[in-house]
Amino acid sequence: MLKGIHSSISPDLLKTLAEMGHGDEIVLADARFPGHRLNGSVLRADGLAVTTLLSGILPLFELDAYAPPLVMMAAVPGDTLDPAVEAKYLAAIRAVAPDAPAPERIDRSAFYDRARNASAVVMTGETAKYGNLILKKGVTP
Repeated sequence: MLKGIHSSISPDLLKTLAEMGHGDEIVLADARFPGHRLNGSVLRADGLAVTTLLSGILPLFELDAYAPPLVMMAAVPGDTLDPAVEAKYLAAIRAVAPDAPAPERIDRSAFYDRARNASAVVMTGETAKYGNLILKKGVTP
C-alpha cells in the first residue's frame, strides 16, 4: 500500500492516471453507462460514487487549463437534468481545485464519441441520472 493515495484509487486506476498525458481524458461513468461497448479500457469502481473518486483522483491529477477540463452530458430533448448532480460534483472538485470551471455540457452522441477516445472509462456505482463526467488532464506544473 502506498502512502497518500486515497483508498478509492485502485492500482489499475493509478496506473492509468500516471500513463495519461496532457489533453488525455478519462470518463467517470455512472452505473448504467455503456462503457464496455464504447471503450476497450474499462476499470471497475463498483459501489463508489463519482464524488468519492473525485476526492481521490484530483489531488493526483492536474485539470487542463487550455480546454474545458470537465464535461458532462446534456439532457436528451424532452428530458431534464437534476442540478444537484452537477452541484455535488463541482463541490467535490472545488474542494481540491478551487478555480475549476463548471462542467461544459455536450449532447449524448458527442459524449459517447469522447468516451470512445478516452484513456479509460471508470464504471462507478453512481446512480444519479446523467451522472457521467469526463476529466481532461492538464500539464503538471
